[in-house]
Amino acid sequence: MRIADRPSPNHGPRRGGVTRPHLIVLHYTAMRGGPGPAIKRLCDPATEVSCHYVVGETGDVSRLVPEEHRAWHAGAGRWGPWDDINSRSLGIELSNDAVSPFPAPQMDALEALLADLMARHDIAPQGVIGHSDCAPGRKIDPGTRFDWRRLAQSRLTVWPECRHADPSDFHDHATRFGYTAAVDDTTCLAAFRLRFRPGARGPLDAIDAGLAADLAHRFPL
Repeated sequence: MRIADRPSPNHGPRRGGVTRPHLIVLHYTAMRGGPGPAIKRLCDPATEVSCHYVVGETGDVSRLVPEEHRAWHAGAGRWGPWDDINSRSLGIELSNDAVSPFPAPQMDALEALLADLMARHDIAPQGVIGHSDCAPGRKIDPGTRFDWRRLAQSRLTVWPECRHADPSDFHDHATRFGYTAAVDDTTCLAAFRLRFRPGARGPLDAIDAGLAADLAHRFPL
């Protein structure tokens, strides 16, 4: 895998004594025109945003921030016990206009990049999350078109087994899996469905609770 260096000035040291990342957060750029415009923005000091890697539609990979540094990609949010997500994570931006599917070359490159990062930093599959997971209600990327199940089949993230459970237990199960952001249950459910039941509508049900229960049982943080 070839990686082009496109250094961004928008980074700093990891905080709180953190020496290595525990999470990988996936984003989309929500921009047209390929990765170029996004990289330009992520390298502009005025924007105060960045990420570690950008993956283009054709599978090209650019490195913007050294892995040992804290990129500015996640903003306010929380996952599990952590509220400074930037210090705990690596950020990957996928060049995408927010409505189109992710091309096969892009997904192939992402899988190769994830496998390398996870192996070198000892990041478990449950540590690969979406921006929408740690910032529910504020962010929706990488969106409904992203193929989380494909990554799970390669053990690059996790996917729940379908079962039923008491809907009243959804909050506890989702929290145990990692959804600890300070949002109401409706917002949490929307983020959960965005990743695990895209297209699902209506009130919280036994399937939502069952999926959350399976995740909490097999992949607790």
